[in-house]
Amino acid sequence: MNTDRNDQYLVIGATGKTGRRVVEGLRGKGLSVRAVSRSTEIVFDWNNQATWAEALEGITSVYVTYQPDLAWPGAVDAIRAFLSTAKTAGVSHVVLLSGRGEEEAEAAERVLQTSGLDWTVLRASWFMQNFSENYMRDELLAGSLTLPVDNTKEPFIDADDIADVAVAALTEPGHRNRLYELTGSELFSFSDAVSQIAEATGRELSFYPVSFAQYEVLLREQMIPDDLIALLRYLFTELFDGSNATVAHGVEEALGRKPRRFADFLRKAADEGIWEEQPSR
Repeated sequence: MNTDRNDQYLVIGATGKTGRRVVEGLRGKGLSVRAVSRSTEIVFDWNNQATWAEALEGITSVYVTYQPDLAWPGAVDAIRAFLSTAKTAGVSHVVLLSGRGEEEAEAAERVLQTSGLDWTVLRASWFMQNFSENYMRDELLAGSLTLPVDNTKEPFIDADDIADVAVAALTEPGHRNRLYELTGSELFSFSDAVSQIAEATGRELSFYPVSFAQYEVLLREQMIPDDLIALLRYLFTELFDGSNATVAHGVEEALGRKPRRFADFLRKAADEGIWEEQPSR
């Protein structure tokens, strides 16, 4: 396929952490982008295959994120069905955001790799933005973070780096049929991360490691559904056993530069007031 400005790009999960950044990156290049989610004008819902055809019409390249996670029951089957629909619609290239160390995510990768479509897999570690763009931010605003993890280290990656690799994979030659393992360049624990956020913001923040049984009590007090609790149990018990405590070099392989450091992320987020206490009304 000739990837040029006449191509139509589809971004699934366009309101998510990486999706919205990929949309911004593509539009910044003057490219035509169809940004979809369950809340957009053209609706895309992983649980409703009837929404897929309209989203895919006229599309040549797709950036795929699966919500809530590729470890979710039925995710691999949904990816298989989607790829079949995409192929029928004339799509030629799919960039899939995958999860590092997730058996189910790797199964989804294999489905893509054997689909007959050109593919690029972005196998990413945990996002730095988990501290600034989801419920962890809310806890930090309250002065602490409680998680069922010990001192296991993780090479957290900036979602901006993932998006930069995705945009490159979608628009530049040389990235097709490649798997990029995307991590940051440093290993540190959640406790270390909270300490660095405290230092960057000048706030007193505490980190409380608990067992998953203790954490589950907190989740149930918040009326979190059973299936989401099961997913969190998998993510925190399977992914933080030390097997992911290594740095990979996918960002440098794809972009020719080092990944952003946690200090860079902290500086930007602190400047934007992400962890500032909100004034009471």
